[in-house]
Amino acid sequence: MSQQGNNQWNNWSGYQTAQPEHILKPQSIEQLQHLVREHAKIRVVGAGHSFTPLVCTDATLLSLDHLSGVDSVNAELSQASIWSGTRLFNLDQYLQPVNQSLMQQGDIDQQSLAGAVSTGTHGTGIDLHCISAYVEEIELLTASGEILRCNAQENSAIFNAGRVSLGSLGILTKITMQNKPRYKLKEHVALCSVDDFINNIEQWKTQHRHIECFAFSHAKQLMLKTLDVTDEDVQPRKEGWPSEDALLTMCCELTGKFPALNAQLQKLLGVFIKPTTCVDWSSRIFPTVRNTRFNEMEYQIPAEYGVACLQEVLAAMKRAKSLTFFPVEFRFVKGDDIWLSPFYQRDSISISIHQYHKQEPRLLFDVIEPILQRYQGRPHWGKMHSMTSAQLKPLYPKWDEFMQIREQLDLTRKFLNPYLETLFLSNH
Repeated sequence: MSQQGNNQWNNWSGYQTAQPEHILKPQSIEQLQHLVREHAKIRVVGAGHSFTPLVCTDATLLSLDHLSGVDSVNAELSQASIWSGTRLFNLDQYLQPVNQSLMQQGDIDQQSLAGAVSTGTHGTGIDLHCISAYVEEIELLTASGEILRCNAQENSAIFNAGRVSLGSLGILTKITMQNKPRYKLKEHVALCSVDDFINNIEQWKTQHRHIECFAFSHAKQLMLKTLDVTDEDVQPRKEGWPSEDALLTMCCELTGKFPALNAQLQKLLGVFIKPTTCVDWSSRIFPTVRNTRFNEMEYQIPAEYGVACLQEVLAAMKRAKSLTFFPVEFRFVKGDDIWLSPFYQRDSISISIHQYHKQEPRLLFDVIEPILQRYQGRPHWGKMHSMTSAQLKPLYPKWDEFMQIREQLDLTRKFLNPYLETLFLSNH
């Protein structure tokens, strides 16, 4: 269960690293409770798909990989109580036999359920929330080793705080998700002119369950992707050769070595990307292969400002010397009532900026971040940003209430690492 000594940990992109004193993988809830009581400082790691130093610690790092699977099912309500270490890509094997699927997913499915919930992970769709807003109940292991059951009726304040809490209130052990009967999605990907997108997106966003675009700084076309519920027969996604992922890696390598090629390569989108349509079960349609490693910054912009913000971001990227071949991702997320959710009481447009892992991300992010902040953006908790607690507090009406509950649950600050102490406790 325990690894000690020269432990080295890094996140998926390799940008965040740490040397914990212990890396532990408890086999049961009882072992987990014992570890929480015994160790003074703890962070919990899922898949390491956050780009911020959320789990970096020189103390104890816990993995809940052994706490996985579905504990119980309510078939009538289409709900499932799921152990928090369950990886999203494994969920379907448990939910398929009980005719359930997640309401919503992003395009990466490597995360643990607890990691996705704790950071407000999301997909796209004007009527769809982030994953955390479909949580019906959580079980929270507190600093004292007690397990609290939290839902809209019981420990409701902790429930409102705990669904997006960055692992700072305690350890999520079990999560009850509101699901829906299994469903198929029809995916359509095609190129579209940037002008057509800007002129028509207000109409298009209401015509599809999911819609998003990938816009390039030097191209007059963008990739438009839609997903809609269908009863059509399965037509599995066909992976071309070379794959989109392999092409992305190749273009990132080329533009890193020969920056002048960037604009020319982006203008070849029509050669690389052909219109495609496929149909499959939702759990197979949502995720996309992401082997090209990157670092990411993402802000949630009030929905009414999203298109203007995108245009300004693309113009700034075109002018910037810090080149990236990666497109800007543009998605829709419905507002919710979770205290530290970036979507708290606000329908939003999510704008994501990526940089290839071999290039220093801050050179690009420092150019774009002030634009996102000027449009009242709230950062995704798992993506890189430079905001301080003094900047964040005005964006979150329940900030002080969250911090009060956090202190009450964790007087010794067992679940804070240096990054969270700065983010939550600093006045700067």
